[in-house]
Amino acid sequence: MSETDAKLVLPRGADTGQAGVSIGLIFLEFLIVGATSFGGVVPYLRGSLVTKRHWIDDKEFVEMLSISQSLPGLNATNMAILVGEKLRGALGSVAAIIGICLPGAVIMYVVGIFYRSHGDHVWVTAALKGVAAAAVGMVLSTVVGLSKKSLANKLDFVFMALTVIAVNRLHQSVPRTLVAVGLLAILFHRPRKERKENVVL
Repeated sequence: MSETDAKLVLPRGADTGQAGVSIGLIFLEFLIVGATSFGGVVPYLRGSLVTKRHWIDDKEFVEMLSISQSLPGLNATNMAILVGEKLRGALGSVAAIIGICLPGAVIMYVVGIFYRSHGDHVWVTAALKGVAAAAVGMVLSTVVGLSKKSLANKLDFVFMALTVIAVNRLHQSVPRTLVAVGLLAILFHRPRKERKENVVL
């Protein structure tokens, strides 16, 4: 049996450090992310799924994040569904989405009760401002780390700049921008005839 044939018969998740990933472990990992991801979930997801567990690599993470951002719903829940499905199918998706949503739901319920009873508190407001500043730094750190591995060509920076300009300056919707810039990127990165000839030779 060749190496290619062997990969075809391997179970889901057995080729990238995902072998033996249980539904309980998926639930636990996303539960931890949901309970600790203050100010933005993307850095925590990358740290957990890519750096810690090695369930996906940076390339897969960027692809799944792009899909999550271009579809309705929260990035965190969309990512949970995609990663859970990749690891253990439909049950993995269910475990991941319950795990990542449960802590926030419980905490916000408690916060809602506190806010209703005491209103806006000066110390809470000050703490949230500090968390917001730290969250910006964490997201920036994640962006820098991913860009080193994802932006392989100089024109990739052009596509990134076009996306930022379209969304922030021209106020275009994210799905419309991703479709437009994505089509340009596909045209640029499409397989060239010379590459195909080299593969055949």
